Amino acid sequence: MSGALQSVLMNQRSTSVVVVSTDIAMAHQTTPFVSAYPFSAGFGTKYANPATLPGSTGENIAFSPLGTTIAVAHQGGINYVFVYPWTTGTGFGTKYANPATPPTGGALDVAFSPSGNAIAVAHSTSPYVSAYPWSAGFGTKYADPATLPTGTGNGVAFSPSGTDIAVAHGTTPFISVYPWSAGFGTKYADPATLPVGAGNGVAFSPSGADIAVAHSTSPRVSVYPWTTGTGFGTKYADPATLPLSTGNGVAFSPSGTDIAVAHGSSGMFVYPWTTGTGFGTRYTNPVTMPGGGGNGVDFNREGNAIAVAHTTSPFISAYPWTTGTGFGTKYADPATLPPNIGEGLAFN
Repeated sequence: MSGALQSVLMNQRSTSVVVVSTDIAMAHQTTPFVSAYPFSAGFGTKYANPATLPGSTGENIAFSPLGTTIAVAHQGGINYVFVYPWTTGTGFGTKYANPATPPTGGALDVAFSPSGNAIAVAHSTSPYVSAYPWSAGFGTKYADPATLPTGTGNGVAFSPSGTDIAVAHGTTPFISVYPWSAGFGTKYADPATLPVGAGNGVAFSPSGADIAVAHSTSPRVSVYPWTTGTGFGTKYADPATLPLSTGNGVAFSPSGTDIAVAHGSSGMFVYPWTTGTGFGTRYTNPVTMPGGGGNGVDFNREGNAIAVAHTTSPFISAYPWTTGTGFGTKYADPATLPPNIGEGLAFN
């Protein structure tokens, strides 16, 4: 989801100002459950932890479109999503009040709409996705979709136009997409060729012309043409070199010319991407690989850096990125490492 959100931010703001990525945040398994750093050609000094920590395992992160708010999907307590004001250079502000009607189970992903006026949470129990108006705080929860996702909501993403919302979930059809207009519309028809296995992550391309799902079994990533009002097109051919294990996260680069899949074996695979054609030949792995399996992946706003959250120390790894060339030399690890397994991350 984070990659799609980041692409939305790039599109939304490029017409007025030049915006550069200035921060990176990661959700992880042990306290403080979220770690954030300034980022400019590498990690800066870790920001202070929020005064009110998430209640348990941090699963994923989203920054709002203007970069002034940060949301953490987590497993603890009864509220499962904590949202804080965010200021680059300062960090976390005082946590916003919890929603009056919280998600019904542990949160696994969170996303802001492109306009920033809605926030959606994918979670572990029915209705598996919950959405709220957002305006410096939660509004009254939107009605659940008439046709619910069929199992645990693992990933959620708004389309770049904000007119659709997608949920990756744990049981067939593994992906559900709905029109969005201040609430859920009637679910789109399932794709003719379903993802194979539990949907773990979902992202729209920056143009909104494609939708990608990372899933649990081979080929571990499935991508489809997407048309608002119509839905899924015919599934693209699988990449020639498949991710080696469970697809956990997926992100398009801001230009839409690359696609990254975080997978459970060697961190991530990245491929050239062309709408209408699909996957190109996989880029060569970085010289210094992430430690362990990858759980989340994101490109920065400029598309010149890529980061992955992974299962062994240092738990987060970042690299320069050049479309057409691939990975540069790994950036130095942060001076203060996240304390445990990285689950999801996002650039601001």
